[in-house]
Amino acid sequence: MDTAEIIVLCLNFIFLIPTLASITRFDQWWVRGFDFPRIQISVCIVITLILCAFFYDFSETWHYVATVLLFLSLIYQAIKIFPYTVLSKKQVIKFKGKAEDATISILVSNVLTPNKHPEKLVALVKKRQPDILLTLESDKRWEKALEEIEDDYKYTVKVPLDNLYGMHLYSKLELIDADVHYLVQEDIPSIHGYVKLRNGTKLKMHCLHPMPPSPTESYTSTNRDAEILMLGRDLSPEDRKVLVFGDLNDVAWSRTTKLFQQMSGLMDPRIGRGFFNTFHAGYRLFRWPLDHVFHSKDFTLIEIAREKSIGSDHFPMYIKLNYDPRATAVQEELELEREDELWAQEKIEEAQPLEKSINIPKKIR
Repeated sequence: MDTAEIIVLCLNFIFLIPTLASITRFDQWWVRGFDFPRIQISVCIVITLILCAFFYDFSETWHYVATVLLFLSLIYQAIKIFPYTVLSKKQVIKFKGKAEDATISILVSNVLTPNKHPEKLVALVKKRQPDILLTLESDKRWEKALEEIEDDYKYTVKVPLDNLYGMHLYSKLELIDADVHYLVQEDIPSIHGYVKLRNGTKLKMHCLHPMPPSPTESYTSTNRDAEILMLGRDLSPEDRKVLVFGDLNDVAWSRTTKLFQQMSGLMDPRIGRGFFNTFHAGYRLFRWPLDHVFHSKDFTLIEIAREKSIGSDHFPMYIKLNYDPRATAVQEELELEREDELWAQEKIEEAQPLEKSINIPKKIR
């Protein structure tokens, strides 16, 4: 075995690790971290396969074994990310017609607490004029900087924190029973309530920003997964007029996010349209979709866009939807396996959540 073969064999082994780790159910941060860079991992596998073709003469059995295993790994990674390419079938249909008073536009922006350029977000808000603005990682300084938009955004929920989990909700539309909850950790807030469209329709609204698995924040994904899955459990595919948005600190193709969709029946408008990678804004080659907007089947899509950088490590995410109950007849949600449902409940119980369920009033004024 020459040096080139040894190097390629080492690359074979290295790029098998992400796939082997991903198919396990361990929740250590370094295992769950492989959920994020699936695009980058796929590119590395393709390059390694090309090297196999160049440097293996396939005179040895292990040449075939190493190459086939790596090819299967590529297939696994491709299956995970394929739905978020333009080659896949769109999960949410495009709105056709004239936009009237049943539309809602949302701008989600993780501002990065130490970001010194709040004027960039203010300029984006004035340009886009979203009905709802949700900021994450916003503290008192950001709250002060955003006061100038409050003439247009009369309805607010403010949770300024210095721990990178502050949250501010600004709305042109009336908010009803909007309240702050601490579902899993006493210093990680989420916002739940209702928003009223211009035609009087009331939508259920949930804003999340759970803690990610990382060596600096949480050594496991348990609390993040539990917060996301609690919401999925407390919703159901039969629920209508529901919006869920925020920085979930999880990628769209992860097991947790997929299970959340299956449990809740909510739709992902990115499927069939693109990755819309919002993090990390500073590294072009290392980006993945962390900021999300999910909705029930009774919405169609008018526009979705990743906005330009505002100086944060996240790009803002913009979406505009049209509420149309007729859309439920033509849009299909994912099916939930019983085994996955049991796993979700185990994850929730393991986290020992502070609240047993996400309770907001079922009947509203």
